[in-house]
Amino acid sequence: MKKILVMLAIVLFAGTAMAQQEEISFERKQAIDSLALEKVRDLSKYIKIVGSKETAWSEANRVIDRAEELFMSNAEIGVSSVASNNIKYYKVRPYMEHLMRLNYDRVEIEWYNIEYVSDLQRQPDGTYVGVITIFQTFRGYDKEGNLAYKDTTKKDITVYVKRKETQIGGRMIGFWDVMLGDMRVKETTNK
Repeated sequence: MKKILVMLAIVLFAGTAMAQQEEISFERKQAIDSLALEKVRDLSKYIKIVGSKETAWSEANRVIDRAEELFMSNAEIGVSSVASNNIKYYKVRPYMEHLMRLNYDRVEIEWYNIEYVSDLQRQPDGTYVGVITIFQTFRGYDKEGNLAYKDTTKKDITVYVKRKETQIGGRMIGFWDVMLGDMRVKETTNK
């Protein structure tokens, strides 16, 4: 039994070492970049849906579940305001719930200029890490429909790319998985 466990450990270690040494081809990197940008665009849609006061509570919770699936565990999202220099960081679900509770009659959230600012860099553990920058315009309106608050925030989203395996039809299939990490506030203006 001990021999079997030792052999299994050696096979697992060798498989892990091979996955860590695997480089990403140019074509694969382009596909990964597209997937990462697609996940960021999905997050943009989810934030817009959850922030809308017209979204039903049950629908918002379903969308929050989907948003959480985009992120690494323990990822945080920064919230800022032009009225304060403080930046608050929330885990994904509390961030979305905070967004649902904002005290405005109507909320508009738009993301634009979504682009990579740092190319994927290989880490010692075989994970690749990059940064996508987005600009977010937030507008909150009062009951009369007047603009009560507006800001534009530049945020950096860390992107993690890891080699993973899944079993399909009894065979182990390797694939690159893209997960979002922390969303850090870089700058907030009232423009």
